[in-house]
Amino acid sequence: MTTTEILRRLVGFDTTSHRSNLGLIHWVADYLAGHGVDAQLLPAEDGRKANLLARIGPDAAGGMVFSGHSDVVPVDGQAWRSDPFVLAECDGRLHGRGSVDMKGFIAACLSAVPAWQRQPLRRPILLAVSYDEEVGCLGVPHLVERLRQQAPALAIIGEPTQMRIGVRHRGFFGHRALFTGLAAHSGDPSLGACAVEPAAHLVTRLAGLRRRFASEGSPATLNVGRIDGGTAINIVPGRCEVLWECRPPDEATARRVRDAVRDALADLPAGVTFESQQLAAVPPLSAHGNDAAVAAAHRLGALRPEAELPFGTEAGFFQQAGIPAVVCGPGAIAQAHQPDEWIASAQLEAADRFMQAAGVWALAGPASG
Repeated sequence: MTTTEILRRLVGFDTTSHRSNLGLIHWVADYLAGHGVDAQLLPAEDGRKANLLARIGPDAAGGMVFSGHSDVVPVDGQAWRSDPFVLAECDGRLHGRGSVDMKGFIAACLSAVPAWQRQPLRRPILLAVSYDEEVGCLGVPHLVERLRQQAPALAIIGEPTQMRIGVRHRGFFGHRALFTGLAAHSGDPSLGACAVEPAAHLVTRLAGLRRRFASEGSPATLNVGRIDGGTAINIVPGRCEVLWECRPPDEATARRVRDAVRDALADLPAGVTFESQQLAAVPPLSAHGNDAAVAAAHRLGALRPEAELPFGTEAGFFQQAGIPAVVCGPGAIAQAHQPDEWIASAQLEAADRFMQAAGVWALAGPASG
């Protein structure tokens, strides 16, 4: 099957994050089995979703991982000119939800499998397909843990970069802060414990830190996305919830955010308790220590100069596990998450050439670098 034919099948599965991805995962596993490749399915705890891991070539260390996520963002409220789950071709563009983010990359990997299988590879090529990237990279930590056992030399995460090498991006950490006090009649507020005021103090501290980051020229950002508290103007609010996020470029910046939050919560009013829940934790990708991955990606045809990406990916998880990682895939991020999402046929052709070069890399073996 060609890359476009495979992409048509992948787009046909509605893998919006709140749905199961098992239909797509089983189709991929059957496709691989048809070419003599065994796939491991690593199910989520509830069994509704699964990661997939497959190896082409020898059972040996030093391989190359191609990693992509199977889930897509919703189409609700978007004005599509065609069915988002039916691939539509027009003027060199392939339209469909997930076509660029990032089923096009997965399709290119799968299309290359028969050629890889026919060759006596000396280094393995590992295919990793995860679930729930779009809602906080929930599946990939389990996948990376399994990959660590195979000691790959590098990982290429195929998010859309127009085949340019992405070497760094900020992390993403989402939080839910819940303040619980005691509701009372506002005629005598001393009878209650206000949950809104300490929540507002936290928001003020976060806003102040955001302004400091901006004045320092730091790429770090902070955002308070939602505040929900109280019931009526004449009731002391007994509950307030704050949803907030930070996107730090490094651990030092993340530590500053944690310190600011700790200081904001150091002196809670009497009768108010606080609970914190981390909703998402995506580590940043650093350019340090990734020279081998950058060189390998360039050898396969990825473009320079290297880029700092404005969006988060799963690459930081690989790097955190000691696997050098870069981001490189077909298509442009500007087309992702949009109505009539599309990827250019020319970008898929570039990805096909990239995969062919990966076969040459795996044929060369460790001695040839």
